[in-house]
Amino acid sequence: PVPTISWRRADGKQLPRKARRHKSSGLLEIPNFQQEDAGPYECVAENVRGKNVARGQLTFYAQPNWIQKISDVHAAIEESILWECRASGRPKPSYHWLKDGEPLLPQARVQIEQGSLTIPNVSLSDAGMYQCVAENRHGVIFASAELSVIAIGPDFSKTFLKKLTLVKVGGEVIIECKPKASPRPTYSWKKGKDILRENER
Repeated sequence: PVPTISWRRADGKQLPRKARRHKSSGLLEIPNFQQEDAGPYECVAENVRGKNVARGQLTFYAQPNWIQKISDVHAAIEESILWECRASGRPKPSYHWLKDGEPLLPQARVQIEQGSLTIPNVSLSDAGMYQCVAENRHGVIFASAELSVIAIGPDFSKTFLKKLTLVKVGGEVIIECKPKASPRPTYSWKKGKDILRENER
């Protein structure tokens, strides 16, 4: 006789509540398939003469999707920058980096680890357009950001030379000079109009 057909998960879990059996029961539909719906399924056909089982594995795959993108950075010469990009996907995406459209490889000054890019002590040659690429066998996505490297002339607006009064003759005085500048400036000191040179004092 015509068999009755039923469905079950072979791993003992319950069928998804959203699963729908069509009239003949020979068709099982799972709308909005998600990772938790993946697993082994069985179709069981049975009549008075016996039973037969067909088994299939449903696997969840997803193309990469950004969780964290990179954004434009303005950095002064000799600053360090860190970019991180992260993507979801199944299987887990792999990452690589481009600079101005060309593959960026790890080197002494550029450190690359999966979705992380570090450039310590940036120079003018580091300026450009960077791309983080995430991919698995179901898709490739790109995130772009520009690194602008700027030079800053010495700026004393946020620092000053303190006026010091000696209480005791022969005491020690330390005067700090820390202007904001990029690249790092060279220093010279004057007392009045005379250039100070290092000596035993």
